[in-house]
Amino acid sequence: MQHMVVDDAEPLTKTEAAYHQLRRDILATRLMPGAPLRIAALRKAYGFGWTPLREALSRLEAERLVTAESNRGFAVAPVSRAELEDLSKARLAVETTLLEESIRKGGTDWEAAVVTAHYRLSRCQIPAKGLSDDALHDWVEKHQAFHEALLSAADATWLKHFYAQIWGQLCRHHIFLTVTPALRAAAGAEEGYEAAIEALDAAMSLDQHTQLMELALDRNLEGALALMKEHVGLTVDVFTLADLDGMTAGAAGTQA
Repeated sequence: MQHMVVDDAEPLTKTEAAYHQLRRDILATRLMPGAPLRIAALRKAYGFGWTPLREALSRLEAERLVTAESNRGFAVAPVSRAELEDLSKARLAVETTLLEESIRKGGTDWEAAVVTAHYRLSRCQIPAKGLSDDALHDWVEKHQAFHEALLSAADATWLKHFYAQIWGQLCRHHIFLTVTPALRAAAGAEEGYEAAIEALDAAMSLDQHTQLMELALDRNLEGALALMKEHVGLTVDVFTLADLDGMTAGAAGTQA
């Protein structure tokens, strides 16, 4: 089988390359929830053959990022408020466990990694109303790296694996269900959406991440866990404050 190189990483098979590119675009909502994934269109857009794409889509189906129905083919998995809340509960259960172990076991290398990740996150902080698509995805990447750094000292391979799966699903829920609708609503100045934008600013602000870092580095376990619980709940607050159910349902329908 032929191989290709993506960036400076190890050589990837065509199936692996197709999987990584499709997964990246699904998580970033460039491929929108509910959108059909027709192999003919994907071949044209991504340049891969039938077999690599079919195998990549099957792998993504196993991760619940893609759905498949007989006679209808593949589609990007849908998102919903119920799943956002469920994922947030799962994230909280796993992340607080990993954070506690990291705080207890982390050494100087862990501390340096947390400080470095926080600095990188601080370099892409901008107000929620001013977010461009590129800036949003840059922030999402740096935000994920910061949380991973906080948890990196934990010796729990399976929990980290579960966390990565939960985080991937949450990323696209965050972008599609909260960030994008809130920004769209704010741009149109609809009544009642300023509260959602304020909650979005709070969720994306550097202040709470700085507090998390300081509490973790001070080994203040009780304070760090309490703040993490508050932090995880902020995204659901954005959704609830804006009452976005109708907007997101309509948006999902237009992308299918």
